[in-house]
Amino acid sequence: MRVLFYCQCPFSLAHGGLQIQIEQTRNALEKVGVEVDYLRWYDGAQKGDILHFFGRLAPELATLAQGKGMKVVMAELLTEQGSRRPGILRLQRYLFRIWRSILGYRGTDIFRWESYRLADACVALTAHEAWLMTYQFDAPPEKVHVVPNGVEDVFLQSKSVTRGNWLVCTTTVTERKRILELAEAAVHAKTPLWVIGRAYADSDPYAARFVELAKRHPDLIRFDGPIRDRILLAEAYRQARGFVLLSAMESLSLSALEAAACQCPLLLSDLPWAKTVFRDSVSYCPVTPDISRTASALRKFYDAAPNLPPPAKPLTWIDIANQLKTLYEGVLKTSR
Repeated sequence: MRVLFYCQCPFSLAHGGLQIQIEQTRNALEKVGVEVDYLRWYDGAQKGDILHFFGRLAPELATLAQGKGMKVVMAELLTEQGSRRPGILRLQRYLFRIWRSILGYRGTDIFRWESYRLADACVALTAHEAWLMTYQFDAPPEKVHVVPNGVEDVFLQSKSVTRGNWLVCTTTVTERKRILELAEAAVHAKTPLWVIGRAYADSDPYAARFVELAKRHPDLIRFDGPIRDRILLAEAYRQARGFVLLSAMESLSLSALEAAACQCPLLLSDLPWAKTVFRDSVSYCPVTPDISRTASALRKFYDAAPNLPPPAKPLTWIDIANQLKTLYEGVLKTSR
């Protein structure tokens, strides 16, 4: 079995969780005996049994791959759709059906909706996103599979230490992650916050505002950039009083899973992905522009964190690789 990975977002232009997901998935698949290579657009002789696309594949590419005898597995992160309110989702579903009834699938190629019907399998990170694929985009239910992200052994095998006074947030410094709003709430609530990460670009004005706020409040906001050493990052989770991620939208946060693997209490945005994955084992904060309300939730979590039970440990990347291997084997046995 030879699987070709394909992603249209270059790692060098947009670092983050997707890059980690793809790299760790490939490494784990190779350890369980699956040959994986990255699709080389310039290599006309490259062969594969399965094209595993991370994102929403253009329908014509799915058709071309299948015409070459390959099965197509599509794994899209429904980050924005998965964070929308039920009323917005119903409206989007209604409009989707109107457009399709008027234009047909081929007439809506710009949205790539037909890819959900053409793919041999669709992979969702959470049960909520799996539901969205069928509810929103009419993916055949039998083709939709839930395969979450895994966590590296360095986090799962990390040793317990005495926790300190800092809350920690590991993420990309960007508006979607609401890092500036979180820092403002931390200053308001007087809760020490350690942000680990970096912006997509040094010139980003949102990130610049956050950095300026951190410089004004060094006693409450710690920002040293990213921690690339995974052992040191695991230690940071272990030493933290709690982990906080208050994104406006999210798919399945790798950093939240890493913190959970280190038995760190979690405070997450009150969004479907978090409720689906962690249920009642973590604390939640509403997504709101009201800084005082966010600060209140942050302070409550800070005070309660030492006595909160840790969330359940997530799966390893080897666990995930075995799930995908089973999926691949099933897809190869299924006729179109």
